[in-house]
Amino acid sequence: MDKFITIVGLGPGDPGMLPLRVWEILNGEATVYLRTKIHPTVDWLKQKGIKFFSLDHHYENSETFEEVYTNIAQEVVEAAQNHSVIYGVPGHPMVAEDTVGRVVELASAKGIGCRIIPAMSFLDALSSAISFDPSKGLHIIDALRLDEQKPDPTVGTVVTQIYDRIVAGETKLSLMDYYPDEYIITVVRAAGIPNEERIQRVPLYELDRLDWIDHLTSLYIEPLPKQANVNTRPCEQGERYPTPCLFPLDPLVDVMVALRGEQGCPWDREQNHESLKPYLIEEVYEVLEALEQGQMYKICEELGDLLLQIIFHAQLANEKDHFDINDVIQSITEKMIRRHPHVFGSVSVKDSQEVLVNWDKIKSQEQGKEVQVQPYLSGVPRALPALLRAGKVQAKAARIGFDWPDYHGALEKVKEELQEVLQAKENSDTQAVAEELGDLLFAVVNLARLLKVDSENALSLATNKFIKRFHYIEQQALLSGRKLPELTLEQMDQWWEEAKTYKNLEKEEEIFTSREEKLIK
Repeated sequence: MDKFITIVGLGPGDPGMLPLRVWEILNGEATVYLRTKIHPTVDWLKQKGIKFFSLDHHYENSETFEEVYTNIAQEVVEAAQNHSVIYGVPGHPMVAEDTVGRVVELASAKGIGCRIIPAMSFLDALSSAISFDPSKGLHIIDALRLDEQKPDPTVGTVVTQIYDRIVAGETKLSLMDYYPDEYIITVVRAAGIPNEERIQRVPLYELDRLDWIDHLTSLYIEPLPKQANVNTRPCEQGERYPTPCLFPLDPLVDVMVALRGEQGCPWDREQNHESLKPYLIEEVYEVLEALEQGQMYKICEELGDLLLQIIFHAQLANEKDHFDINDVIQSITEKMIRRHPHVFGSVSVKDSQEVLVNWDKIKSQEQGKEVQVQPYLSGVPRALPALLRAGKVQAKAARIGFDWPDYHGALEKVKEELQEVLQAKENSDTQAVAEELGDLLFAVVNLARLLKVDSENALSLATNKFIKRFHYIEQQALLSGRKLPELTLEQMDQWWEEAKTYKNLEKEEEIFTSREEKLIK
């Protein structure tokens, strides 16, 4: 039939695996085009007298593989406009053969019919060679498209088209974002081809050190388990390499485990969730400042510091068997998917919804400028909360000796600043009152620092205490059938003093809440 393309598979490379139907078609009268002649079966076809045109010249004349595949498809379809042709590809036509889809699509646009004759794929030979069952889950990616196709560590992964050691090196670096450097992978060359098949298990970091890699090479990566400890020691011959955690945060987690261990850092071992709160707040604000500056290296560094705080808290929880960092990541991943059904589900939206975090705009004049002299206190982030920033400034000044000998001097300074506030008030100088109040707050922060009290945390505790006591007043008003605006100051003061006598306000609040619910009913 005129204007018809028959696409055939040549199998994995062993001529004995070439289907009889394909052999009969190749022996027909139609012109044969082969994507490449660099294939073991093609050598056998030559010996049997099969005439064909090789399309290997496109690999030499094109700059990218994308261009190679497009040009091959165009040549095949153009030839079919005059007479029927046969297009042969290694393996199975529909398995890891980019040109086949392009040929079918282009031929359809030209009104040219196509039929596909299957053959054994390299996957069949590969699964037999290393004894894995694809039905248990298999992810196939192209080594030449790792920027688009990502590995799935939860299932077995096959990486195709490891053409040479250069591609192997690029593949290795990409895979190291998903697997530990020492994770054992299986490299297979010429799967299913007698006397040519070669299989070797090596650590991922050694992939590009194999000098026998060629166009017939693929690799298989076993799935990572959800939970396991990382072991970085080399794998002994014949030993199954211990598989690590699913998430690639293991090196940092290992560092934190060591710091918290018996032989670890005394300071790190003393910390708990409460003691770490100021550092978490500080790191968040330092990230904000780095984002405002627009300096990529600093953003990277500060995000790392913030991540360390998250790892720290996760490790503390893990030690109490509450959760670990894997649970944190899994939880937020599921939440993001659940909250975006218009992206990950079938829900449709009419209007695009922009979810933006409003960062301060980066001033263009700050980019690329070098500051020759850095003031000593300039390193304290301006974005920090006022109390925290004041404490940081004071502590940094104290490092070079600009400090009180002990808290007594700071206490006298607080008294002095309080008198100046009162004096400014007597003078009815509003601006001076504001300024003197600032000085007073600064002095109080300094006193807290010298008394080894975190002022940010202390004020937060005081605020929380005020809220709880005021909540007591609200509850008492509700129980007496009155609203807050109806209360006298004397009555509120009475309940306030009562609230101060309760040692466990949270428990009392539960009682009041229960009473409130009964009243509502």
